[in-house]
Amino acid sequence: MPRTTVRFDSAGITLAGHLYTPQAPAPGPRPALVVGHPGTGVKEQASGTYARRMAERGFVALAFDAAFQGESGGLPRGLEDPAQRVEDFKAAVSYLTTLDEVDAERIGLLGICASGAYALAATGADPRVRAVAAVSTAEPARQFRLGADGAQDPAVFRALLEAAAAARSAAARGEDPGALSVFPETAEQALALGGRHGADGFAYYCTPRGRHERSAKTLAWESVDRMALHDAFLAVPLIGPRPILQIIGEHAVTAWMAVEAHQRATGPKELHRIEGAGHVDLYDRKQYVDPAVDKLTAFYTAHLATTG
Repeated sequence: MPRTTVRFDSAGITLAGHLYTPQAPAPGPRPALVVGHPGTGVKEQASGTYARRMAERGFVALAFDAAFQGESGGLPRGLEDPAQRVEDFKAAVSYLTTLDEVDAERIGLLGICASGAYALAATGADPRVRAVAAVSTAEPARQFRLGADGAQDPAVFRALLEAAAAARSAAARGEDPGALSVFPETAEQALALGGRHGADGFAYYCTPRGRHERSAKTLAWESVDRMALHDAFLAVPLIGPRPILQIIGEHAVTAWMAVEAHQRATGPKELHRIEGAGHVDLYDRKQYVDPAVDKLTAFYTAHLATTG
């Protein structure tokens, strides 16, 4: 599958992307997708997998590294800035509109995990997007405030805010503010702290299964208070009458966030469950990714079929 390394601007920050194009010739410009990676991920992981698979189905697909992460620019490194992440999606749409092989009237967004929420927010604010889908939707601010399962003790997030504030003060004094560790040291610790969800995340990001050298293992501390003020689902009612598809694993503890987004949607919407799958299974497990790609193909084929 042809893949080209590209660069484009997002609010003054240079983003790095991989552009996947179908091999078969086309009579004219094609429909296109912007594909966003999970939190701490990079374009070489889940988003690249889905971009390549969707290019095999006839779509131009752009997987990109978010600002401050991967091969993209921006300081501090490892910053998770929700507002910038939404801007990154819109900047990627702008880039696609400049390409001769892309029909600018047939662009969709696809977000995985955190990018699922950011893609919904970007679509609500950008009428150029014709259709949006999310796989394993997880809204980062909710996950930090409430936990992956929505049942986290509020004291946990208050402690994170205290640590983030202390890091800001340290930086102001010229000291090293440190960083927030995302993963524990061992698989056993991940299981004890986060159950199956934590263990699956560790297995994907911290073992040869999915590990990548540029995938973030820490976040800049100021990510915490930036997320405290953000709600990616506020823009969901603005998406209608454009369609929304969310694909979630049957056993995903994060499913409550997809359900909330689904309830807020005002236009055509579908919440599709993949039998047997957990949240992370939809990143790379072929038996779960295959039916997800089939569902995505039918969705985008229907809604990006014609101009207008």
